[in-house]
Amino acid sequence: MILGLPLSEIATLAAALVAGGLLMGFLAGLLGIGGGGIVVPILYEVFRIAGMSDSVRMQVCVATSLAVIIPTSIRSARSHWRHGAMDFMVIRRLGPWVAGGAVLGVFVASHAPASVLKGVFVASTLFMAWRIAFGKDGAIATQKLPGQPWDGLAGAGIGLLSTLIGIGGGVYITTYMRLFGWPIHKAVGTASGFGPIIAIPAVIGYIVEGWNVPLGVPFSLGFVSVAGALVLAPLSVLTAPLGVTVAHKLSRRTLEYVFIAFLLSVAARFIVSLVFHV
Repeated sequence: MILGLPLSEIATLAAALVAGGLLMGFLAGLLGIGGGGIVVPILYEVFRIAGMSDSVRMQVCVATSLAVIIPTSIRSARSHWRHGAMDFMVIRRLGPWVAGGAVLGVFVASHAPASVLKGVFVASTLFMAWRIAFGKDGAIATQKLPGQPWDGLAGAGIGLLSTLIGIGGGVYITTYMRLFGWPIHKAVGTASGFGPIIAIPAVIGYIVEGWNVPLGVPFSLGFVSVAGALVLAPLSVLTAPLGVTVAHKLSRRTLEYVFIAFLLSVAARFIVSLVFHV
């Protein structure tokens, strides 16, 4: 027994964390996402088994996911940049608004019931799955953002939603850029650059907001599980460049369907949690 858990259960949780970290990095490189859609449900199960209260579990999962996104997205963005697949004009135009939305998202998440965060996670996950499966490629402009106030509203909304559900915002950025005419590889590469812009202020906020909140698990800073982040981050950083390589060499559609299946399974897990309170 370690920390009150049998060794077999700890081994299962450790295997899930390793697999989640590797998959997180791969999909971060492949799709320009932060990978929170993978890590949040895995952490949710780990902390549930560890006995963490449901009142803070979702906040800890989201905060820890965002902490892992920082090094993962930096590694992914560097790899995309080497392939010439980043548009820094988009980052300059949307970045400040995205960061502002991320700060607001921390305040909302720290005071919202767990059921609200789960509901936002499910709705956003279903939207991402629908957009990847059925979204049209028709653009309303040719690589030109619409300007204010639309860029500001979109950026703040992306930062807010991403911080609430623990993702790097890549799916939303990619969707926005595709709508205005950017090719898919350029959109994915640019989206990877928004991970640190969202995650850094969000993690700082989650540390501050959760500083005096008892979590029931050791080695934490505010709502961030340092132990969980230290396990996941090296693994995700390791596989991010591999995802970038695949993204620039292979057809994406089959892999997108695999990702859709994963998103739907994640949504189903949290729907069960909302309905049956488990």
